[in-house]
Parts: sequence; structure tokens; C-alpha cells
Amino acid sequence: MIGWGLKEGDRPSPLEWLGLIVAFGAFIWLVSPGLSAPDPFAAALMALSGFAWGIYSLRGRGLPDPLKATADNFLRSVAFVAALVGLVFILQMPMHASSRGLLLAVVSGAVTSGLGYALWYRVLRQIGATQGAIVQLTVPVIAATGGTLLLGEDWTLRLIVSSLLILGGVALAITAKQRRI
Repeated sequence: MIGWGLKEGDRPSPLEWLGLIVAFGAFIWLVSPGLSAPDPFAAALMALSGFAWGIYSLRGRGLPDPLKATADNFLRSVAFVAALVGLVFILQMPMHASSRGLLLAVVSGAVTSGLGYALWYRVLRQIGATQGAIVQLTVPVIAATGGTLLLGEDWTLRLIVSSLLILGGVALAITAKQRRI
């Protein structure tokens, strides 16, 4: 998204670049190998997901009705989910899911994601691609905080410091952009 923003003529100030570098560096530190870092394969999948989200965001931003397009994409994805569930049953793979768990998964996947997309596309049109990319760096902090609060995962010094650096870098980049406008 930053590359796209540069291509489209957005020229971040030195303070915006500093904020981005601090936030991205802290993100790399957060997911780098170590005793309390995520599995490298999981980190690579997270990076791939972020890249795909950036492309999806840029494509959606240019659509006349990005929410309708997202709703259509959600509906089309049901066929893939049904095929995956069918495969699980055909292969008789062990699956432990309660009806409450399945309901929460559907609500999380459809309802809250839909609301998230609605908010994201509304904000993205106002802040642009570069700022959108910078704001996306808060997602791992939000997910990690959710993991600690909702799932009882441990707060580690690495998580706390890297999260503060990410949020600080994002705040620096956003405030620098506001001064530039």
C-alpha cells in the first residue's frame, strides 16, 4: 500500500517515514524468531495475509460500492467453506466444535468482519493508501491484546515493548501527516 501511495504521488515527510520505520521495525521484532515469538511459518502466513489485505484494500477503495463487493465476496466464499467442511467429514478428520463455538465463529467471521470492512473503507477513503498501510500495523497489537485478554495468553516484555513501539510509530506518522496537511 505504501508503494501504491508513492506511485500515486503521496510523499511522506521525514517524520512520517520515521514513524513507519519504528512501527514496522517493532513489528518485525515482535514476530522474529525467539522463545516467545510466533512460529516462523505462522509469521509468514500473517505477512502474506497483510499483503493480501493491502491489495484487497486498494482494490476495494477504488470501487463505487466496496461494501457490496465485500458482501458478494463473503457470499462466494461460502462455497469454499462448505467444500472444506465436506472434506473434513469425508476424510473423517477429528473435529471438536460446539454449537456455541460454531455460532461465535460465524458471528466473528461474518458480522464483526462486515462491520470492520464498513469502517475500514469509510476511513481509508479519507486517509489514503500510505496512512492506511501505517494504520494496518496496529492489527498485530490489537490481535495480541485480544489474545492476552480473551484467551489468557501471557503478556511478555517483548510483546509490551514492541506493541508500545508500534503504536508510538503509528502515532508519530499520523500526527506528522496531520501537520503536513
